[in-house]
Amino acid sequence: MSTKTPKPVRVPKAAYERELRRLQAELVTMQQWVKASGARIVVIFEGRDAAGKGSAIKRITEYLNPRIVRIMALPMPNDRERGQWYFQRYIEHLPAAGEIVLMDRSWYNRAGVERVMGYCTNDEYHRFLHQAPIFERMLVEDGILVVKYWFSVSDREQERRFRSRQKDPMRRWKLSETDVLSITKWVDYSKAKDDMFVHTDIPEAHWWVVESEDKRASRLNVMSHLLSLVPFERTDPPKIHIPSRPKAVDYDRPPREEMNPVPDIAARLIPDPDEK
Repeated sequence: MSTKTPKPVRVPKAAYERELRRLQAELVTMQQWVKASGARIVVIFEGRDAAGKGSAIKRITEYLNPRIVRIMALPMPNDRERGQWYFQRYIEHLPAAGEIVLMDRSWYNRAGVERVMGYCTNDEYHRFLHQAPIFERMLVEDGILVVKYWFSVSDREQERRFRSRQKDPMRRWKLSETDVLSITKWVDYSKAKDDMFVHTDIPEAHWWVVESEDKRASRLNVMSHLLSLVPFERTDPPKIHIPSRPKAVDYDRPPREEMNPVPDIAARLIPDPDEK
């Protein structure tokens, strides 16, 4: 008898694309309400490496206005930032009225990779676990909606995705030495996540777990859940009248041969109608 874990049943592509389109339209509606109401929303995406956080963010923001919905993905802190209060560099990226900030990784780096990899001291780690709930309660008390998602994936699926990235020149940049070490430190990361949940899953800002073995399902589920948490109302944008174009008067376009056109390499892809 085979001992292999059965692969999860994936959402059919056609059904996925229909539901994705519907949810993306709802997100556009939500965005309009956020802008009109002056709401402030922070959505935190955390989880295992290769768990699907980035692809979920990409689908969420695909049709949204980047002036309203911003993605925050901070690099490693510089020397000056290391000398700041830990939360300080995140504060400047918090949303103003009418904005949504999606955090691709967040201040929870300290409770995850920094803890496991030894990038912070025990005192810094325990201070973080004490201060994070206080910090988040302050945000919520000030009117910011804080939503926290943890993307969960199995060890086998994570390794499969790592190997897939390694072979794909378009996604190889997403694979780092630190990412690969998560294979050998699977249990350490599990313990760190469990401790993080114990200390920071608070009523004001719960952790929500997104099962991400099937990326299609995880994207639909997180989009649907986010929409359910935001108390938005349908606010149709004002109708804009598009006027008729007037005829050009007193204008002569410069000769095209005086311009510097981009080479038309796309023309090579158009089949010659005379060729069979």
